[in-house]
Amino acid sequence: MSEFINNQTKRKETLKRVIRQLHEGKTVEEVKADFAALLRDVGAAEVAEIEQALIAEGFPETEIKRLCDVHVAVFRESLDTQARPEATAGHPVDTFRAENAAAAGVLDALQEALEALKATPDAAELARARERLQELRAYEKHYLRKENILFPYLERHGFTGPSSVMWAIHDDVRAGWKALGALLDAGPGDDPAGFGARVDEVFQPLNTAIREMFYKEEKILFPTALEKLDDAEWQAIQAQEAEVGYCFVAPGGQPLPGGAAIAPEIEQPAVEAEAVGDDGQLRLDTGVLTAQQVNLMLTHLPIDITYVDADDTVRFFSQTKERIFPRSPAIIGRKVQKCHPPASVHRVQRIVDDFRTGRRDVAEFWIQMQGKFIHIRYFALRDERGVYQGTLEVSQDVSEIRALEGERRLLSEGE
Repeated sequence: MSEFINNQTKRKETLKRVIRQLHEGKTVEEVKADFAALLRDVGAAEVAEIEQALIAEGFPETEIKRLCDVHVAVFRESLDTQARPEATAGHPVDTFRAENAAAAGVLDALQEALEALKATPDAAELARARERLQELRAYEKHYLRKENILFPYLERHGFTGPSSVMWAIHDDVRAGWKALGALLDAGPGDDPAGFGARVDEVFQPLNTAIREMFYKEEKILFPTALEKLDDAEWQAIQAQEAEVGYCFVAPGGQPLPGGAAIAPEIEQPAVEAEAVGDDGQLRLDTGVLTAQQVNLMLTHLPIDITYVDADDTVRFFSQTKERIFPRSPAIIGRKVQKCHPPASVHRVQRIVDDFRTGRRDVAEFWIQMQGKFIHIRYFALRDERGVYQGTLEVSQDVSEIRALEGERRLLSEGE
């Protein structure tokens, strides 16, 4: 056993040296020549584990991402010989694979449209290329399910570095979609002769990134995920997928109408019956929190919240640092009608009555007060059966929000 462990450790260190030599400047051919015997039987999980180990040792994720395709090129011959692990119809991996097959066809159609546009850069070909690009962008749902559902489960098994690298590549693809969209919106302009070159400059790296990700998923991500995750985890993943949605195909491989990125109706799992555990933590629909954590969240929100139950009784208000409207603990247990001036009680009563009968679900108002623009919204709260359970009042000073312009994606220097 000790000899096996030693051999495995030595193998892992040698494979890490392969990656390091690539980053030091050696070519794929040079590395394959040096490590030919070792590279013949490298598996998907090993590739992921090597990258994970290097990142854990301080190797920058950005550097791993930069040469990710080179890593795959070194191990490609071995990965191509690995048996394809199967997944039953409707399994998350089966759905991911079906989406990739469909996306490849959509990508081909976009490529054909762009070739036609380069040959004839007129309005009709521009419109067709824009349409094909819009179809391809439905593939965003595929990436979102990976990032927000699959990756968190893999990360519980130590698979963190490779998922971060993949996410960064997704962002490169998104940037490519945006850049290509801007180019198509601008059209040939005053330089139709150079338009084709500009299209190629944007599309070629985008095309490569998407197709290489197909391969990375099929040969590395999916086999590793199937190896690491158990049936209960796959069931949990599957239960959450419809919330994000699918692209081109639904689970089981059935095409979605028009290839749209929509989520079919799938019954969601029931919420746990025990709302409070033995440890005093609250079992919520999408997480577990202590009462202290809930209170901290509510008191730090940039909005004021008041909850009135189904019997019109005030049960809670958030005590934020700067309340818009004054509230005191004395109102807890008081009828909501008694918390408003007589002149406006009829408005409050109408809202509550409409909520209770189902005539409306939301009521909103906005006022100007002491130089502030205040947005006030009331929401009907209904349980899973649709039964009215009370009203939530949300008030917010939106003065600064209304003044925002343009974009801000990063913190300013010094912040």
